[in-house]
Amino acid sequence: MLDFLYQIFPYALAFTAPILITAIGGLLSERSGVVNIGLEGLMIIGTFVGAFVIHKFAAGLDPGQGVSFGMILVALLAAMIAGGIFSLLHAYACISLNANQIISGTAINMLAAAFALFCSELFTGSERLGVLSGVARADVPVLSKIPFIGELFFTKTYFTTYLVLAIVVIVWFVLYKKPFGLRLRACGEFPQAAASMGIDVIKMRYIGVFLSGCFAGLGGAILVLTYKGEFTGAVDGLGFLALATLIFGQWKPWKVLGASFFFGFMRTMSTMASVNDSLKELALPQELYKALPYVLTLVALLLFSKNAVGPKAAGEAYDAGKR
Repeated sequence: MLDFLYQIFPYALAFTAPILITAIGGLLSERSGVVNIGLEGLMIIGTFVGAFVIHKFAAGLDPGQGVSFGMILVALLAAMIAGGIFSLLHAYACISLNANQIISGTAINMLAAAFALFCSELFTGSERLGVLSGVARADVPVLSKIPFIGELFFTKTYFTTYLVLAIVVIVWFVLYKKPFGLRLRACGEFPQAAASMGIDVIKMRYIGVFLSGCFAGLGGAILVLTYKGEFTGAVDGLGFLALATLIFGQWKPWKVLGASFFFGFMRTMSTMASVNDSLKELALPQELYKALPYVLTLVALLLFSKNAVGPKAAGEAYDAGKR
């Protein structure tokens, strides 16, 4: 059993990171009052920009030379900015034009995939863009030597996993311990009351959507620079899985963290079923493992979504003249 955990756990953490950071982005958007189902598309933008930046850096390197840590940070930052900027389309449609937020998010998903593929073809001559050198797995010094815990959490890990965990802590602190977080949550619960207290609801909602785009873009970049290794114009439904995680986690950072790991672990099981000795011994059909994460997603939503209460004003257009 321990050998199985040691083999699976590092990969589960890697799978969890892009789901978690994208779900946290969705949390900030919905806490401000704007439903963002365009997370899938925003992740695709992040995968393209992350892969493209590394591709450009790698073109100037000697054969066999890997990209530096600084280059990877630039790629992650560029993906965040690109995701944030692209999300402003959704913000403008929903906040300034009072468009239906579900339809706008759907349009973002469709537009982002087509736009990213077009840009990839335009700038590289191909709709597929491989990452020859991404984030390397490594043991965390000192911490990896801790019995049991060290092997599970700090052995053969990506630094991006701990970057995401740090962001989750910061988001929780800002959301619940700082005036900015209180204002953001107020805009998603009762925007008219927030406005009566002098809070600029439109500005706060723009910030919430922009941050959701930044984090979804970062999630896409982490995906392509760690285990995926190639831009293909899709993120295998991880954006929608992040939305399910958000509902399962009841729009609370720590619960979203737990839900993300649950789905990440299930996704790891399906991916490693053909190579892990313990899973192969079960002799279950490969199709069952592939379907397992999505079946469990549906089951989790059926069991928990009834009691999951999101921000009261999420999905509702804000009318500044209404009191």
